[in-house]
Amino acid sequence: MSSQTPVAEAAPELPVPDPPKGLRGHPWLTLFSVAIGVMMVALDGTIVAIANPAIKQDLGASLADVQWITNGYMLALAIALITAGKLGDRFGHRQTFLIGILGFAAASAAIGFSDEVALVITFRVLQGLFGALLMPAALGLLRATFPAEKLNMAIGIWGMVIGASTAGGPIVGGLLVEHVNWQSVFFINVPVGVLALVLGLVILKDHRAENAPRSFDIPGIVLLSGAMFCLIWPLIKAGEWHWDSMKTWGFLIAAVALFALFALLESKVREPLIPLRMFRSLPLTAGTVLMVLMAFAFMGGLFFVTFYLQNVHGMTPVDSGLHLLPLTGMMIVGSPLAGALITKFGPRIPLVGGMVLTAVAMYGMSGLDTGTGTGLMSLWFALLGLGLAPVMVGATEVIVGNAPLELSGVAGGLQQAAMQVGGSLGTAVLGAVMASRVDSDLPDNWRSAGLPPVPPAQASQLSDAVSAGIAPIPKGTPPEFAQKITSVAHDTFVSGMAQAFTVACGVAVVAALVAFFTKRGANAEAGAGVGHI
Repeated sequence: MSSQTPVAEAAPELPVPDPPKGLRGHPWLTLFSVAIGVMMVALDGTIVAIANPAIKQDLGASLADVQWITNGYMLALAIALITAGKLGDRFGHRQTFLIGILGFAAASAAIGFSDEVALVITFRVLQGLFGALLMPAALGLLRATFPAEKLNMAIGIWGMVIGASTAGGPIVGGLLVEHVNWQSVFFINVPVGVLALVLGLVILKDHRAENAPRSFDIPGIVLLSGAMFCLIWPLIKAGEWHWDSMKTWGFLIAAVALFALFALLESKVREPLIPLRMFRSLPLTAGTVLMVLMAFAFMGGLFFVTFYLQNVHGMTPVDSGLHLLPLTGMMIVGSPLAGALITKFGPRIPLVGGMVLTAVAMYGMSGLDTGTGTGLMSLWFALLGLGLAPVMVGATEVIVGNAPLELSGVAGGLQQAAMQVGGSLGTAVLGAVMASRVDSDLPDNWRSAGLPPVPPAQASQLSDAVSAGIAPIPKGTPPEFAQKITSVAHDTFVSGMAQAFTVACGVAVVAALVAFFTKRGANAEAGAGVGHI
């Protein structure tokens, strides 16, 4: 130190590399800015489901129309995520994020002003496309802004925002639909979007990797988009088409063929959409598989919890959302804590532990019945949130941190696409498990209760209703028969739900084994050097 001091005094004019000052590029302010935008998209994933019945009644929409309001959004989001990440790598994540925010808020406003269901569906698809732009860009901005030793904490808070927003959607949606109107569910995105846009313009700093891609793999984009569509669409429609349908298997076979063609093409082109060399990293591949399995167990299982709370326990959407607060609360508390643990110990131990806790929670939830009280439900929901938190954070860091900096957008898109695929697959497969168990148990339970035989033409409708926890009681049914129908329907539903959660528990155990192959991002140090933390 003493030998360097005179030099510094003799040459005060030499620049000293200080941390960046001011608002632009400040890491924690960057996190706050992107979290506002991500919150808007995550909230929209669940808030709209509460508004669907009101939209159906107000616009005179069919059930198929209402399904498209959700399916159009999910499809657009899933198909476009990886391509959107590539756009961020090519043109800058700041620009991509801001365009995504602007487009998402504008599409939300357009939905609120729509008086035809066709317009609502069209703008929902646009919402999905713009949402796909900003989600990978948010991760790319965090990766480029935060030093490696702070990245896990940032991703932890980012995951906390997504988890809280997703779980809070039914509560916010229920309050808005009940006390304002269904349009307010979409209009709320406008002020949030304006805030995110202003913050982004002031705070976000553009980061470009020196070897960022300079061209586009148009054939790769077409093939990947087609493959994702052929994969996600039959999963969405599995409940309607059934797994023995030629349509279902035709789409799935087409998806496999398109993915194979995509992989072949990517090995030939100079600047591929997804360089296959990324998957030479065992931790990155393991992180992607882990994200699919986690979303399978979580989103597939949670799908039945809403039916259980509302149709079996008779709760309102707002009440059911409040009963899920232990899950949300543990994700809020657990995500930053998981980030700190992963920074100190690496991702492997927290990821394995998180999936083990998730498996235990799923096993516990397989024991829920028609008389389970709030206390026991809250225990399993809280344990599930505590288990999911390190997985959301750690798997994201493993995927993004093990990818080269110039492909951070593609890695972010891959992470989000893995969640979409896993969630759709979990909902479809566990839905099939539920339907199979209901079809198997319902006739015997119905006869054992002494209820009159169901006409063959109505058997399918009865099974569909019971698979959602609904007791289909015809008008004028005597009270004693109504009570029997309710008991049979709810008991059969709970039996199917138990089997679905048992399968989800098994998937979580497999995910825990996959987590052993993860490790800290090998390229994490390629992010921000010295940050103003």
